[in-house]
Amino acid sequence: MNAVSTAPGTPPPPVRRDAEATKAAILRAARHLLARQAHADITLKAVAERAGVSPPLILKYFGNKDALFARVMSFEEDADTFLAGPLEDLGRHMVRQIMAGQRERGVDPVLRIAFAPLQGEHGDVLRANFRAQVLARLTARLTGPDAAVRAELALATALGLGMMLGIARGPELWSLPVEDIVDRYGPTVQAHLTG
Repeated sequence: MNAVSTAPGTPPPPVRRDAEATKAAILRAARHLLARQAHADITLKAVAERAGVSPPLILKYFGNKDALFARVMSFEEDADTFLAGPLEDLGRHMVRQIMAGQRERGVDPVLRIAFAPLQGEHGDVLRANFRAQVLARLTARLTGPDAAVRAELALATALGLGMMLGIARGPELWSLPVEDIVDRYGPTVQAHLTG
């Protein structure tokens, strides 16, 4: 193994960061804080501390607080994954995405909509983004009567699971294997999707 040596008193070379992993950590930290505090009360310093980076690095990657939170309040990227399954198995897919988000990343793909009331005017942005980027996309995929109602019911059901896992921290659900929850809860979501 080749080690880089430095002369005594010389600082070691800077550690190179993986830019995408750092951006993801910053977004996770901002989402975590947004779920617990009003947007106006969140500082870049708090986001940086939670993400393990410096505030200037957040500015380098996102420009400013408003640009960072515009990304956090968007559901576009999460919806791409959350709604990616085939329609005939989408309920199971959505449940699996909620479980993976909670267990592997400590975040839910869509649960941050539950915190819109904490966010004042920014809550209106969250709600508008959720309706356009998640609800409207799901509704467009459904066929048959009452597609919009069924989409809302399916999302309400999925959000309920997210609430129990992410907020109530339901110990029985956390103790079950993911596929057990998918098998039990997926058909409930699917029933709304396919009528």
